[in-house]
Amino acid sequence: MTTIKLHNSKTREKEVFTPIDPENVRIYLCGPTVYDRAHIGNARNVIMFDVLFRLLRQVYGLDHVTYVRNFTDVDDKINAEALRRQNAGEAGTLEELIHQRTEETIAWYHADMDALGNLRPTQEPRATEYIGQMIAMTEDLIAKGHAYAAEGHVLFDVRSFPEYGRLSGRSVDDMIAGARVEVAPYKRDPMDFVLWKPSDDVTPGWDSPWGRGRPGWHIECSAMSQALLGPSFDIHGGGTDLTFPHHENELAQSCCANPDEGFANVWLHNEMLQVEGKKMSKSLGNFFTVRDLLDQGIAGEVIRFVFLQTHYRKTMDWTAEKAAQAEATLRKWRGFVEGIEPAPNPLGPVIDALADDLNTAGALAALHEAAGQGDYAGLLASARVMGLLEDGMGDWLAAVDLSGYAEKLAMVWAAAKLSKDFTAVDAMKAALIAAGVEIQMGKDGVVLQPGAGFDAGRLEAFE
Repeated sequence: MTTIKLHNSKTREKEVFTPIDPENVRIYLCGPTVYDRAHIGNARNVIMFDVLFRLLRQVYGLDHVTYVRNFTDVDDKINAEALRRQNAGEAGTLEELIHQRTEETIAWYHADMDALGNLRPTQEPRATEYIGQMIAMTEDLIAKGHAYAAEGHVLFDVRSFPEYGRLSGRSVDDMIAGARVEVAPYKRDPMDFVLWKPSDDVTPGWDSPWGRGRPGWHIECSAMSQALLGPSFDIHGGGTDLTFPHHENELAQSCCANPDEGFANVWLHNEMLQVEGKKMSKSLGNFFTVRDLLDQGIAGEVIRFVFLQTHYRKTMDWTAEKAAQAEATLRKWRGFVEGIEPAPNPLGPVIDALADDLNTAGALAALHEAAGQGDYAGLLASARVMGLLEDGMGDWLAAVDLSGYAEKLAMVWAAAKLSKDFTAVDAMKAALIAAGVEIQMGKDGVVLQPGAGFDAGRLEAFE
């Protein structure tokens, strides 16, 4: 069996992955708060975990991996967006508008992540479906002396868990000195965090032993993962921005609720994303949602390829040049595998690279080598382990409109027939061929179509 090694954020070492139960490998990814569309940074850990999911299914079997990714559908940002809509005149109660917004956003999320070639997780729990479990876990933490009620709130006592800060590598005192923490009179310690908070008459809420209220963010994932994966499971993931406070708090409350269990054995965190070498932000005008890129005509498979070129633990830079290069490579590969049946098994070098802490860049290098050697069946089988060259992902190939270039070439050709000087025709044909365009010229006119090595970026000279 393939040996998988993963970099565990908790130990800060690359470790051999040994599942708790090889018959049911269990992984959990923190999913989105569903108040708006996913930006391209949000897609990075989804693609990373999708590759992990595919690899684990390849190694342990399709029916032996359980993948859970949640939807946070109770959150102040969702409430604020629903209230904005209500104030703008939309019909319905605030609760109805909240429901509409979450349903709409979940549908967007599914459509966008599907377009990137991601498999749906085994389970996609919604926070609002697990309020009872969150209340029960909160009551249990109070009973065990790890949480306390104060002024309608329930707070976790971080000093009650000596290992608090181990995941992020900081002591509680250092975190207090260097972080912005909410100062509230009902807190025993500035670092104590909310498990339950009161709701007013307008804000959505549920009845609890502490009055009508709603859960804090951190308790949600602990309750959902325990309900679906048990008190201990194999792998927990998310972006590095979640390491503290979200994952640190999850770890603390889950271990205190289940002191004989370890919660997640392995923690995986992906680095952040930049755009053209700069941090993505709305103020810089380089903030893109996944849908923005898709609407610009950048295929989901191309977006995925660009993401896979950078190891998940390194900062990734999205550039237009990378997208153009990815498109050219995928066109070439899809030309190679057209009409080909995939090999029975993926190539060893590809699996070995993925098993080495999800080295997707190394796996792509192995795919390039297979393509260069003419092993197209191996290329196809191996690319599909990475979510590439799937049958349903190639529709974008036919979406290129080359009619304008065909008209220009036809005009130049017509003029050349009169002047008997075909220099301009030859130059244009050479440029088109260099861009990977296939040319047919005859009595029916000029027909252009993208070939296996098509590179749209090399057509800019004709614009």
